[in-house]
Amino acid sequence: MKSCSLNPLTPAERRVVLLLLEGLQNRAIAQRLVISHRTVECHISRALRKSGCRNRLELALWLIRDGDLALNRQACAGTMLPMPA
Repeated sequence: MKSCSLNPLTPAERRVVLLLLEGLQNRAIAQRLVISHRTVECHISRALRKSGCRNRLELALWLIRDGDLALNRQACAGTMLPMPA
């Protein structure tokens, strides 16, 4: 797993990954963001590739460990997610 900030992720990818961190499955993420299930799959796939993670759990851990909270706050602004402390 690479160590880097969320900078390589697009705002849409960050929103999906943050919802993934909440424990939502792809269909629930799609419903929350009003996008297709396939779009969610694409965002997660790209985020996995960019982060160097192998699965959803590693991606969530990467976000917690290496994610830039300032970027998390920006990504949360357009969703119904709670703001990180």
